[in-house]
This record gives sequence, structure tokens and C-alpha cells, in this order.
Amino acid sequence: MGKIKEYSNGETTVVWEADKCIHSAICAKGLPKVFRPRLRPWIKMDEEKTEAIINQVKQCPSGALRYYMNDEGDKTSETLETKIEVLENGPLLVYGTLKVVAKDGSSETKNKTTAFCRCGESNNKPYCDGAHVKAEFQG
Repeated sequence: MGKIKEYSNGETTVVWEADKCIHSAICAKGLPKVFRPRLRPWIKMDEEKTEAIINQVKQCPSGALRYYMNDEGDKTSETLETKIEVLENGPLLVYGTLKVVAKDGSSETKNKTTAFCRCGESNNKPYCDGAHVKAEFQG
């Protein structure tokens, strides 16, 4: 298992899984005061309201970022609309819980956001690993 870091503002905690990150920079472009890849700690939770941080985390195409509410009675993070989105020049994003069955018959359940490769260059098919950037994929 790769590096997993948690960042909290007391109300919510953002979890970052380094191995899942495809470095799309959607988080940093959306909330540059909170998500600062070149600084440490790279997530500065006190720079924005909780709602804005949660909305930005939901935009993460790889699922490397997720959140949970620190109040155990608040189940907000467990609710996610099922949605499919095509990112320009990037992966196909599927939001929600889904079962992915591989060609060998094995399966795994994916939660939150799953990024599927559209360029054909990923070394982690069917999932996106960010190879579309180097391949200069257009689509």
C-alpha cells in the first residue's frame, strides 16, 4: 500500500492516496490556496470553507482525494450521485460505486470516482495512470 495522508480542519478530513493520483492538477487549479503541490504540507485546510473543499475533492478524477466528515453522525461523504463524464484529452470518469470485472474474470468494487483510460497508453488498464499527458492524447 502506498502513501496515504490525512489533512483536517476539525470539521472534515481530506484523505490523499498518492498511488491513485494521476496529477491532473484539477484540485490545485480549483482551489490553489488549499491544494499546493509544491509546498508542504501540500493541503492547507484552513484556507477555504469546508463546503468549497468538499466540492473540490469531489472533482478529483482519480479518486486519490476523498473526504469524510469528522462528526460520526454526518454521512455526507457516503452519498455520491452516479455520473459518467468524459474529460477533454483525458480519462472517462465514473462517479459512484461500481463493480469492475476484468477480462480474466476477477473483479473489484470501486467507490467514489474511477478514472478509465481512453488513450490506450495506460500501464494500469482499464484505469487511467496519467499517460495521456505524455502521449498528448486528443479526444
